[in-house]
Amino acid sequence: MSGIIETAIVVYFFLMQATNAWLLVLSTIELSRARCRRWPELDSILLGQEHTPPISIIAPAYNEELSIVDSVRAFLHLEYPNFNVVVVNDGSKDQTMKRLRERFKLEPVKSVNRRELECKTIRNIYRSPLEPRLIVVDKENGGKADALNAGINVARTPLVCCVDADSLIDRRALLRMVEPFIYDPTQTVAVGGTIRLANGATVRDGCVTGVAVPKSWVARFQIIEYLRAFLFARLGLNRMGGNLIISGALGLFRRDIVVELGGYKRDTVGEDMELVVRMHRHMRDKRVPYRICYVPDPVCYTEAPEDMKVLGRQRHRWQRGLFDSLLRHRTMFMNPRYGVIGLIAFPMFVLFELLAPVLELFGYIYMLCAAIAGTVDPMTWGVFLVLAWLIGFLMSLQAMALDDLGFNSYRGVKTRAQLILAAALESWGYRQILLWHRLKGMVDFLRGGHVWGEMTRKGFATVQTPSVVPPQAPREPTPESAH
Repeated sequence: MSGIIETAIVVYFFLMQATNAWLLVLSTIELSRARCRRWPELDSILLGQEHTPPISIIAPAYNEELSIVDSVRAFLHLEYPNFNVVVVNDGSKDQTMKRLRERFKLEPVKSVNRRELECKTIRNIYRSPLEPRLIVVDKENGGKADALNAGINVARTPLVCCVDADSLIDRRALLRMVEPFIYDPTQTVAVGGTIRLANGATVRDGCVTGVAVPKSWVARFQIIEYLRAFLFARLGLNRMGGNLIISGALGLFRRDIVVELGGYKRDTVGEDMELVVRMHRHMRDKRVPYRICYVPDPVCYTEAPEDMKVLGRQRHRWQRGLFDSLLRHRTMFMNPRYGVIGLIAFPMFVLFELLAPVLELFGYIYMLCAAIAGTVDPMTWGVFLVLAWLIGFLMSLQAMALDDLGFNSYRGVKTRAQLILAAALESWGYRQILLWHRLKGMVDFLRGGHVWGEMTRKGFATVQTPSVVPPQAPREPTPESAH
């Protein structure tokens, strides 16, 4: 029996690493092709086009007083010819609403809203005389999904960009994200971008002007995780057409499709993934050609936890959201009807994401106990651990290399050395602690736990300047483009 267990552990390990290697090859190809397709002149064309699709940025905010002003200013600085910003204050208990009123001189407006999606009661809607593109919705607390639905109800544009209110978006992010809708307007239904850490970054006028490695080792480890997650996992899946996740921090959607689906589910903590999986399922069931893709160029900066306790709560919540999304749509698993999604992407998420906490932790504990009991040669156990670490370390280095190839975000010998050291140390304790929190998330989900969990923010390192956002007259979309 012990031999079977040990063989299963080794097979799972090599299967996981082989899958990662395969995704790495696909992501390298996809990144190279994305760079070849990048047409710099398109930015100028889009900025000058009167018929560029109008976009509403939907930003739900709950207790974001430390970063809300910087985030809104970043949204307003975006380079795009026709957009507005809809901030949804989801019953914040702190000074979020007060900061918005003071900074943007908000004034209440009368507005008739379409209640196409269910949401909690909207108390009031405000506009800023300083920046007419800014709309602030003040509503009763109902959770992030509820706030997103309220924002989509208020939006009048064919495309909605759902973001986190504590995030900062690169100025040309919308120009990058709208490209798939320009090239293929009938089939493209959703586009995701890249998420990076704002920890250690310098912010000026609501925009990230410099990226540095943060002092916190917890944040450094997350940089490596994010590079792997986006620059070879999602890029590789994108190459196959199998992306199951568009991060809630930055996603661009066709509004009519989201409304047709009934909006975000309010009874899950993984509303972003659940919507995308449901979108795949819906379009496949209707047998309608569609595209849900990931574009690496648009970047969204978000503040990551620097405390292991807070980070543990975040991963606990992510695991519950993952479990819920996969369970709701379990009929897609290994179902040929859903193509690459059902036969490849869904099983990969089940095996290497959902079950990883159980299988990996069991493997660590079993092999350690077997080595102590003498049923496994300690030398063999040690070689296995070193080999597992080495392969993971090399994968992280490859993700860093892809970042250098595509973005060159972290520059300088010292910066790269710090990240290499973080990649080398990540697997010795940090990964195992997060696996434990994810395992607890699975157990709590099975027990019926649906609590969101508190997140502690420090705010962005802001450099103040006397410049202000110049007022710009709003451009109302035509009736044809708004529906």
